[in-house]
Amino acid sequence: MPASPAIPGLFLCFAATVLLVFVSVSSPTWEAISFLNVGVGSTQIHYGVFGFTGSTHSIGYLFSNDRLNSTVLHNLTKTLILHPIAGGLAGIAFLFGLCGTTARTRVGTVFMALVAGLATLATFVAWVIDMILFGIARQRFREAGQPAQYGNANWLTLGALIALLLGFCASACGVFGRYGKRRNAY
Repeated sequence: MPASPAIPGLFLCFAATVLLVFVSVSSPTWEAISFLNVGVGSTQIHYGVFGFTGSTHSIGYLFSNDRLNSTVLHNLTKTLILHPIAGGLAGIAFLFGLCGTTARTRVGTVFMALVAGLATLATFVAWVIDMILFGIARQRFREAGQPAQYGNANWLTLGALIALLLGFCASACGVFGRYGKRRNAY
């Protein structure tokens, strides 16, 4: 039984799903994953998708620095919801790919390519927003004399973006692979 041509795309979509799930459960749920770390030692604040260290979970939040509490930046924190959405799309692409490889049908691979492309777009937009939002926040915290550096969630999102882009390319190429059963000429 030969391997399906969509298997590389399947694994890459799964890897992107895992990375985006990690990012989605960032601070305040899981303090080890954050977009921006402000302060040092035990007073360090970690900013995540649904809030920051010590805050309640919400879609959109205000920063602890008054210079950052503008309407524009508050609305940008609301767009961080794109991370779980992109993770869900990557998971759906993985499920379509799983159906395409187990049933050895081209339809599952076509849908995997389409949804992986959509997930790639959503992840790209989320990563650009991350870099803009937390770049501005990092600069303003530093201007206020507080040490601030990017967290690992930015780079996990970039890794998911690369995995989804490669997964989209692999699944799009996998659409043109050989499907169905081979006939033996006996």
